[in-house]
Amino acid sequence: MNLSVDFAGIQMKNPVTTASGTFGSGAEYSEFVDLGALGAVTTKGVASVPWPGNKTPRICETYGGMLNAIGLQNPGIDLFAERDIPFLRKYDTRIIVNVCGRTLEEYVEVVKRLASEDVDLLEINISCPNVEAGGLAFGQDPKMVENITRRIKDVAKQPVIMKLSPNVTDIALMAKAAEAGGADAVSLINTLTGMKIDIYRRTFALANKTGGMSGPAVKPVAVRMVYQTAQAVKIPVLGMGGICTAEDALEFIMAGASMVAVGTANFHNPTATVDIIKGIEDFMRNNKVEDIQELIGCVK
Repeated sequence: MNLSVDFAGIQMKNPVTTASGTFGSGAEYSEFVDLGALGAVTTKGVASVPWPGNKTPRICETYGGMLNAIGLQNPGIDLFAERDIPFLRKYDTRIIVNVCGRTLEEYVEVVKRLASEDVDLLEINISCPNVEAGGLAFGQDPKMVENITRRIKDVAKQPVIMKLSPNVTDIALMAKAAEAGGADAVSLINTLTGMKIDIYRRTFALANKTGGMSGPAVKPVAVRMVYQTAQAVKIPVLGMGGICTAEDALEFIMAGASMVAVGTANFHNPTATVDIIKGIEDFMRNNKVEDIQELIGCVK
């Protein structure tokens, strides 16, 4: 039985990784999960300099999920390269580094810095607000998506995955723009913008007012967007959004995702990733599927 996939030219032992921002850079989960069992570990977002993140409170529960307004708090590329990459390299897993920035130059700086590091793929978070465009997220304008993808591909040494925002009218248009800019793959969905109000305090539950919604409640939206994207582009798709079980993961795979990422589920079940890998194996065995390729995009 074969679970391995070729994703953007990189061989993965199985199609399961972590969703950025939900797994740190692996260290805090390593006592619960054999990181070497995962197809890849996707790190928390990394910027050119340390980011403090937003004011608290910045996480709250919602029905069927959660909202977060962490603000991409991270230690910056220098500490990440010194501490986190050597830690992950101790394990037999691929490393996908999530990159964030507030300007195009900040993204390019981090990608250049990672060119000489021993990591396998770069995932570019274009849901970041572009300070040079009045706060509009990079991923909400197809011309901007194509431009930032092209600029990053000019300097990247590793395959580039563009992480798409679902907060757009036409996700396929954004995916095509990333492909036109030279992206090696796309990942989706990032969080949906949401809000919660504390009726007893008569104020916003998050200091930031709005936050990114994730968890099981977003899964049907994510599956639909992954399907539309897989139909629209020829590059591989990494699917995510509310995956908690092997059945969830298989929906994304059958919709056209070559890989899946597990995010919010890690918070309430630290072993979710390895549970899902085992569940996919069990499904394939019970349904006499010899190769995961038989399932990828099998629903048309």
